[in-house]
Amino acid sequence: MDIRTITPDFAVTGQILSSDIPTLKAQGYTTIICNRPDDEDAGQPSADSIHKAAAAAGMGFHHIPIRPGQATGADVAAFDDALNKAAGKVLAYCRSGGRAQSLYVATGR
Repeated sequence: MDIRTITPDFAVTGQILSSDIPTLKAQGYTTIICNRPDDEDAGQPSADSIHKAAAAAGMGFHHIPIRPGQATGADVAAFDDALNKAAGKVLAYCRSGGRAQSLYVATGR
């Protein structure tokens, strides 16, 4: 994982795996936001598989799938809501971290 810290409580990365969840939890992340649509790339883990691993570790999870360049105002609002509900550090991911970072910037934080 190439985690890029944006603020002390928010970071972005490319695709994560279920096996990354214990490491992320140990690093203090409490919430994960997935901005990838399922099946965007062949063989990528489903959002549901990451959700289940996060839940098993006691972490929050939000799936806000965005196709590149197609984020809407509703998507930004859902992302902002997920950030507001987070009780600690948040890691958002997509293919490269770019969409996740763009959504964060769009919230005006």
